[in-house]
Amino acid sequence: MSRILLKLSGEALAGENKHGFDEASCKRVAQQVKKVVDSGNEVGIVIGGGNFWRGRTSENIDRTKADAIGMLATVMNCLYVSEIFRSEGMDTVIMTPFVCGSFTELFSKDKANEAFAKKKVCFFAGGTGHPYFSTDTGTSLRAIEIEADYILLAKAVDGIYDSDPKLNPDAKRYDKISIEDVIAQKLQAMDLTASIMCMENKMPLYVFALQEEDSIIKAVSGDFNGTVVTV
Repeated sequence: MSRILLKLSGEALAGENKHGFDEASCKRVAQQVKKVVDSGNEVGIVIGGGNFWRGRTSENIDRTKADAIGMLATVMNCLYVSEIFRSEGMDTVIMTPFVCGSFTELFSKDKANEAFAKKKVCFFAGGTGHPYFSTDTGTSLRAIEIEADYILLAKAVDGIYDSDPKLNPDAKRYDKISIEDVIAQKLQAMDLTASIMCMENKMPLYVFALQEEDSIIKAVSGDFNGTVVTV
């Protein structure tokens, strides 16, 4: 049995629309996670907010307020995806680092452990609760706090490359790379703060393309197509 922190991008859940939600994409994720949970694993999930809000879209908006909007976008995403998970037969809980009325529970490690013991999927929404930190950093923080065995980083590309594969057709994908090399080469796996946290706390990552068939199941089972980031 493993305890896994799965990071999903908001854009990936939007499908080809690139905005909002694509229910079919969300259901495919839910069906995979159910198989992972049914096989005895514990799963926590962080979702980005890029399908609703990405960064500071206007110079007229203060950075702190822009980040607050982004945090709330992740709450909306977790509320939606949590319901899709429930429709597939899973019990879920959504935790945030700030009060959201009765929509979510305040995060604590003890509450997360209690939820995992009841076979619930834990959604960690709202990032770190503070501006200037990305959902990547929120992912690293929650993974470390709940003592996850590793992070699954589901992205639009199938791993970490030495340059942008969209711009460079000769870009080389790493099958395995150390977190120190990711940081030294400034590779775009996670943001720098998140990567340093993983390095300091020895949190391994598996980076892969979400859209590949059964990619989450394969990453957990070891039939992995992507980049392993070692610590």
